[in-house]
Amino acid sequence: MYTAQGKIDKSGPSEFLKQHAPLVRRLALQLIAKLPASVELDDLIQVGMVGLLEASERYQNDQNATFETYASQRIRGAMLDELRANDWVSRGLRQSSRNVSTAIHAQEQKLGRPPTEGEIAQELHISLEAYQHLLQEIQGCQLLYYEDFDRGEEDSSFLDRQAQSNESLADDPLTQLLKGDFRRQLVDAIEHMPERERLLLSLYYAEELNLREIGAVLGVNQSRVCQLHSQAITRLRATLHESL
Repeated sequence: MYTAQGKIDKSGPSEFLKQHAPLVRRLALQLIAKLPASVELDDLIQVGMVGLLEASERYQNDQNATFETYASQRIRGAMLDELRANDWVSRGLRQSSRNVSTAIHAQEQKLGRPPTEGEIAQELHISLEAYQHLLQEIQGCQLLYYEDFDRGEEDSSFLDRQAQSNESLADDPLTQLLKGDFRRQLVDAIEHMPERERLLLSLYYAEELNLREIGAVLGVNQSRVCQLHSQAITRLRATLHESL
């Protein structure tokens, strides 16, 4: 229901939050799957609820998007802003993630193809077992915030600056980015990935399967899925490092 001004009618805030709570929880679950175990699901949901209320205040029903679509962007943005503000990953893990990315890029340049796990471990001068353990640890360090591509000097958040109430969501910065040359480079990078990692990304991002379901398809446990996902994302970042 909307008011005469076209805004969401929140005459019953508790009922409004209850109605949209599943959306917030679903977005939190999608995000936390990419984060270290130290991040609490309840914390993300709480921040997401704040994002939901902000979305209800800003949404106009004459926008070129449903409320759920608009709210999803603001909820996810609120969660990402909170994670960034609290810097949930230590400097050591960030450096480890960069080291893996550098090793992958170096081996790609040397071999002319995507390196295997063993070859990446060799470049890092560690054992394969230690490398796989490192992949588990840096899971979540590879999150890429699309506000990184456009940092303004304003104090307002990225979404506040970019998602104006009368603008089409089709024109948001991420969409603009993917319309350009970066999209072609990203598609090309994915096509040149090892088949198993390419399948994993498709199952996770296109089919939206969870880690357990992906493990069943690949014939591995959830821990191994996390390792492969971490390596796949790091491999993409290594390939696209100049563009990023």
